[in-house]
Amino acid sequence: MDLCSHSAASPPTPASMRNGVPILLFATLVGVAVLPLYASQVMLGALDASLHLRAWSSLVTALTMFGYAVGLVALVPLVDRLPNRPLIGATLAAQAVCLGMAALAPTAAVFLVASFSIGVTASAIQMLVPAAASLVPPQARGAVVGNVMSGLMLGILLSRPLASLATHALGWRGFFIADGVLLATVAALSVPRLPPLLPAQNPSYRALIASLGRLVLSVETLRRHALYQGLLMVGFNAFWTSVAVVLSRPPFYCSATQIAVFALAGAGGAVAAPIAGRAADRGHARRAKRSAHLLAIGAVIAAAWALTAPLPRPLALAIAGASAFLLDAGVIADQALGRRAINLLAPESRGRVNGLFTGLFFIGSAIGAALSGPTLASIGWLGVSSVTLIAFAAAALIHLTHRDRTPS
Repeated sequence: MDLCSHSAASPPTPASMRNGVPILLFATLVGVAVLPLYASQVMLGALDASLHLRAWSSLVTALTMFGYAVGLVALVPLVDRLPNRPLIGATLAAQAVCLGMAALAPTAAVFLVASFSIGVTASAIQMLVPAAASLVPPQARGAVVGNVMSGLMLGILLSRPLASLATHALGWRGFFIADGVLLATVAALSVPRLPPLLPAQNPSYRALIASLGRLVLSVETLRRHALYQGLLMVGFNAFWTSVAVVLSRPPFYCSATQIAVFALAGAGGAVAAPIAGRAADRGHARRAKRSAHLLAIGAVIAAAWALTAPLPRPLALAIAGASAFLLDAGVIADQALGRRAINLLAPESRGRVNGLFTGLFFIGSAIGAALSGPTLASIGWLGVSSVTLIAFAAAALIHLTHRDRTPS
């Protein structure tokens, strides 16, 4: 890549990294920063009652996610142009301000603007992942990316149940205040510990944005891993958008609290990220990828059976909960492996490829969410499970049939 390159001190050894820059802080920071992306999905009733959103209620989460997509394209490439530490610090500070704006919003219009802005500034997450990866040599990068990814995926998976509990206890304004204070606190502890990455050149912003299309066309590793994860996210979002509805209906009649516990069981799958990363560091990236895909496929088959077969209710829920854990583990492991692969690419484009990777598989997330409602309404849980299975199997098949010079 020819636009710029980063200059910094030589990457520290893993030991110095653990002593000087606690990766746990970075994992916590990305987990907190990602919480508001999905939280509004469980607040729509309270938001409508307070702000009288009416028809706009359904657009709250969509605006936040659209803002996030805008941030991936418009803000994350700046990692390859500006000093990283102040850029990340300023973006996180802006997110905290936007969370406060949402909490204090007097009207629906102000809240909707704040929701969009929260999404834009949450793109700081994709600046933090490559910054953390730069802390260590390539042979240890998978473990670091995996640990940070655990925080990210836990934040995504826990956002809805935590938001539901916080809204019940503190009100929706209380949730945004609490998240803003927590984000500001963790950012204040973490940002000073970021590595002082400085782009060696200063390309124009227009050149950075113009290069995004060229990167997609020229970087085969980026396209391939984004395709795997995009297909998995089709199934992941179809599964999680529908399963709460299925559990709330007969014969299960699960309460909101029970559904939140079910989501917590699935969130445990985040432990797969560092495991997959370490396996890749030891030269087993391709085998780990294959295992992740097979795990996800087996999990959705088990979940389809558990929630449709005439099983005793406790047994069905136990099998479904275990399946959700394994499904999440497979999807999260694949994403950790993909992020490790793209963070081994040229450092001068690391910010852009991280943003592009997320943006590309984000398309799969949107497709999965869009398919889930009509499929559940017309075919039921077996239809949703079939969509998920087809998407997972497609990712596995493409990976198995791909041959290149790398072991990924």
